[in-house]
Order: sequence, then C-alpha cells, then structure tokens
Amino acid sequence: MQSLGTRVLEFIGREGLIKGGETLVVGVSGGSDSVCLLHILSELRQALGVSLHVAHLDHMLRGMDSAADALYVTELAERLSVPATIQTRDVEAYRKEKHLSLEQAAREVRYDFYGDVAQSVNAERIVLGHTEDDQVETVLMHVMRGTGLAGLRGMQPMTRWQGRGGTLWLLRPLLEVTRVETEGYCREYGLEPRTDVSNYSPAFLRNRIRHEVIPLLQSCSRGVGAALLRTARAADDDLSFLDGEVGMVWGRVVTVQPNGILLNTSGLLSLHPSLQRHLLRRVVGEILGDLADIHAVHIEVMMDALSKQAGKKLSLSRGLVFLVGYETCLVTRGGHETCPLPPLEGEHRLNVPGDTVIAGWKARARIMEPGSMAEGFKACLDFDRVGADLAVRGRRAGDRFHPLGMAEPKKLQDFMVDAKIPRDWRDRVPLVCSTQGIVWVVGWRIAEWVKVTDTTKRVLCLEFERSK
Repeated sequence: MQSLGTRVLEFIGREGLIKGGETLVVGVSGGSDSVCLLHILSELRQALGVSLHVAHLDHMLRGMDSAADALYVTELAERLSVPATIQTRDVEAYRKEKHLSLEQAAREVRYDFYGDVAQSVNAERIVLGHTEDDQVETVLMHVMRGTGLAGLRGMQPMTRWQGRGGTLWLLRPLLEVTRVETEGYCREYGLEPRTDVSNYSPAFLRNRIRHEVIPLLQSCSRGVGAALLRTARAADDDLSFLDGEVGMVWGRVVTVQPNGILLNTSGLLSLHPSLQRHLLRRVVGEILGDLADIHAVHIEVMMDALSKQAGKKLSLSRGLVFLVGYETCLVTRGGHETCPLPPLEGEHRLNVPGDTVIAGWKARARIMEPGSMAEGFKACLDFDRVGADLAVRGRRAGDRFHPLGMAEPKKLQDFMVDAKIPRDWRDRVPLVCSTQGIVWVVGWRIAEWVKVTDTTKRVLCLEFERSK
C-alpha cells in the first residue's frame, strides 16, 4: 500500500502543480489537514526541488486559543526547519467595515495575507490543505448557492487567483486525501495538531453542512460523498469541453480593450445558451483574475441584460460592471471609462441620400417606398416632413425634443433621464436634426412629428453603424 506522501507526490506530478526551483507558501492553520500537508511537503521538498515558507494568520477571533495556535505553528515550522510568517489581523473590524459575514471576512483577510506573504518571499504559488471531505462540502455549498455547472466542478487542484501583488496560483495537493487520513498521518508522526472549536459552530454554513447536512444525506445513502465527487469529475470534464468550444468562438465575439472586454452582442446571442454562459464566465475571469464570489445569478443577470436597451448598466460583485451598448456589451471594473460611444464634436451635414462618415460613425440615408421596419440604429421617417437638409450633432443647452408617442415636446435632458441614458453617454449620443429641431435621438427614439403614417408617400431610412 502506498504511503500518503507517495500518493501526494504522484498527485502533484499528475496535475503539474509544482515547477521546481521555486518557493511555495504553505498556509498552515494548525489543524490536522494543514499540519499533515506541511509535514509531507517538508519530506518531499528535495524530491520536488522547492523551498517552503509557512504562512499562519491569527484572526483574533478566539482569544488565547488563537495565540496558542500561532505558537504551535511557529514551533512546528522551527522543528521542520521551515521559515514562517506569523501575523495577527483584525477580522472582526474588517467584517464591520466591509459589511460581510464573518466567514467571508475571514476568508478575504486570510487570502490577502497569503498574497502579502507570497509577494514578500517572491513566491507565485500558495499551497492549501483542502481535502476530499472539503471538496464534498464545497460542492454541496455551491449547489445550495446556485453556482451552476461551474460550482458542481468544486475546487480545482490548481486555481488562478488575483492577489493584491499580481496573479498567484492556489494549489491543493490533498484533494484526493480524506480528513480521516490526515488525522491518522498526524498521529503516526506525533504531530499533535490543534483543534479549532469554531469548526463546530453552527454559525458557519460549512460547519452545518459538515455536521448536519452530510450525516443526514449519508443516512439516506452512505455513498453520497462518492456520488458528489463523481458529479464533480463529470462537471469538470464537461467544462473542459466547453473551454475548448469557447476558445473557438472567442476571436469573433470578444475584443480586449484597455478599459475591459468588449462583446459583440449579436455574435454572443448567436451561440447556444450554454456557450454564452461559459464565455461570460471566462470574460469575468479575465477581468477579475479569478471567479471567487461569482455565482450563476451574476451570469444570468448578464445574459438577461443582453436583450435590454442600450444604456443598461449592471453593477455586480467585486466592482464588476456590465454595460449594454448599441451593438456591443462592455465588461469592465469600476473606475474605467464605460461609454462605448465615440466623442462627438461639431455639426456634420448628412448626405441625403448617400453615406456620411461622422466621428466614429457611418450614417446611411436612403429614400424608399413605405413599408420598412425600424429599430435601434435604424429609423424610418416621413421624408416629405423631415426633408433632406439634415445634420448630426451632440446635445446643446436648451435642446427640446418631441418623443414619438408623446403629446408635447419636453427638454432633451428630461427625455434622456427618463430613457435611462447613462449620464456619461449623453454628450456623445448622436442627434439627427433638421431646421425644425431634433428628428432622431439615435438608438432611442424618433420625433413624433416625423413618424411614418398611412398618408406617407416617401420614407427616409436612416441607419447608423460604428465605423472601423
């Protein structure tokens, strides 16, 4: 029978977790899983060709017990001849400042600490002691939170994570090791790990799943854990296939810009919904650096917004912004320029009929028989009412507009507010004007007085598209 150390070494090699010649930051809480991990890695460091650095954080939540954990990890690291960074950070204060659950606050503070340690020792990889039992619990948590197929995948042996100092990798070499095995390993080597009593508190969702939900499920089916792990592996296979499919369509749907990622809306909507979801998840991962705290509900609201009017803006988790434009959608982070419209300066006469290139737009004017349909960037107007003397400009102080369907004109500013045109778009929205006033707020609405009626004899069809 293989030793636990040999199994972990083979898992590391099979998954390609470690390059060799580097420093690994090992997160050690003092519990059996992380203590087992540290001891195994210390035994394997020569075979792996790596140096180790222990990172332990006192969350200041358990008084003297927390301090005793820190002392234990310090002494263990010294016994194994591994340098260590031991710090104290106030998780409760962070929780209040950020208005988070205690569980989420502890996770964020802990991972930021790991990132800081990695940066200080010039490391790119952080090794964590998550086990097979943690994987079962994680899959169940994801099911309950509605994270979709990606949640069923559970934790991966290696995950990219965007730390404050740059991109890091989270490694989990114990994902095929059970908690019973880590406890047995610690007994065998006399490691005497610490017991965190908060791991039994029902205040935390993971604890309720561990101590209440899973035992209940096991009373119905003793193989529920193995079934969930099989589900996770199947989901991983399906998602790997979708990764390849997304790669094939990426170039025709996605444009990477300095301020985020631009999506071709029609190209995205032409894909199967499963591919749409998976592509959006990849886009979000590219923007944020990882998918922590991104759930299925975030992807679903983005998909729903694809069919909304230009100007629809979603503010999602971690400062993520999804903005619906005319023919594109922008995924970015707060603080970046989000307006997809080019600056519009001066006044530009339209060729009627004919084509006109205007500040990032190409406008086409055609005179046609009645019967054409118009929406979005296409407008059909009564030519005999509007005439051929048309120009395109941005808004001006005092502009008034008589929107289609309304009895009276109103201030253009009020129309833009009512139409939910974002504030930073309003100066860039093209306005088609005649000598009698605004005839079309491009992308939104034409004027009531130029609409096509049963008596219309000639239709002026105007169409705007972004020029290359």
